[in-house]
Amino acid sequence: MAQDAVDAEAARLRRELIALRRDLHRHPELPGRERRTAGVVARELRAAGLTVTTGVGGHGVVGVLRGAHRGRTVAYRADMDAVPPKDIVGGGPAAAHVCGHDLHTTVALGVARVLARLRRRLSGTVVFLFQPAEETLSGARALLDAGVLERTGVAEIHALHCGPFPVGTFAVTPGYGLPGQDKAEVALSGPDAPDAARRLAAEINALATVAAPQTPADIERLLADALTADGPLARFVAVRAGAQEAGVRVTYRCWPQERYGEVRADIRRLARSWAGSRVRFPTEPFPAMVCPERDARRLAHHLRRALGRDAVAELHAAFPPFSGEDFALYLDRVPGTFTFLGVRAPGAPLTTGYPHYPDFAPDERAIGIGVRAMAGWIAERTHSGGSGH
Repeated sequence: MAQDAVDAEAARLRRELIALRRDLHRHPELPGRERRTAGVVARELRAAGLTVTTGVGGHGVVGVLRGAHRGRTVAYRADMDAVPPKDIVGGGPAAAHVCGHDLHTTVALGVARVLARLRRRLSGTVVFLFQPAEETLSGARALLDAGVLERTGVAEIHALHCGPFPVGTFAVTPGYGLPGQDKAEVALSGPDAPDAARRLAAEINALATVAAPQTPADIERLLADALTADGPLARFVAVRAGAQEAGVRVTYRCWPQERYGEVRADIRRLARSWAGSRVRFPTEPFPAMVCPERDARRLAHHLRRALGRDAVAELHAAFPPFSGEDFALYLDRVPGTFTFLGVRAPGAPLTTGYPHYPDFAPDERAIGIGVRAMAGWIAERTHSGGSGH
């Protein structure tokens, strides 16, 4: 499918998609409560002529678009939920779309509409997964448990996420992605337990090799490190340990994920120095999202061809080091790509493009750019190989 045909259809939809994103933005819904958003998504998909299933894994919506020619089955995923107040940097009064999921949903609907209009040129089948509850890392598992990949025969899956890069650009993540997460609980006993907990929490926090950013300059430095091959973020540990009444609760992320065993051993070692301590890891670590290198480089090639050589940057680290993504669970099943869509307006503060900050305000021109890029990429992937659906 020619990219110029994709670009023309995307241009026709530009105003409608911006209006749609603004509507979704005005109605943020907490993870697992995306009833209205799911209704809007289902309505738009049906209007475009897709086969639609609702109520998948909660409020998940699955739309299936079959092309006119034989080809492969490829999935595209968009998350729908807003950020809970406690997860907004500095806290917030209510749920808000400060992670860009309203924009992700809009881009996915735009891709569906563009490809539906070009169905006669489309090979294979595209399965659109509109996922609930990404912020709680539970929505992908719910969709997978519902059998969405097996029932549709998906061969690969793709997604994008807003990032603090200039609007009109993308950042690919070959061999990297986002870290997973692990949790620990340390129980202490005795009359000095509260004081011991504070001191042990400080010792565990000292395991960190990277600190959460406090200023825009800190974010700039993290971003520069992520763009540096073999830089400071090639290996890292990010830790948040807090003292409780008689113990310590720990949440940490690391890269690569093989370091979980090493960090767990460090936590046990530090806890042993306090008499009567008991360490528990309540769950297995949530897996890191690791993007296959070959697929990411193919995507970079497509983006440069479609949007220009300067439109693509390459990350050399898991970024940001303090966030995770349950898209990891899909990539554990099938190959695919996850790329960052630049949403920072020219001259705007970096935090306006950095998810979870209260002043997050993506440049809406990114919607049309995302639709052009992803519609062309998905059409290329369904055509590739020509193995039938």
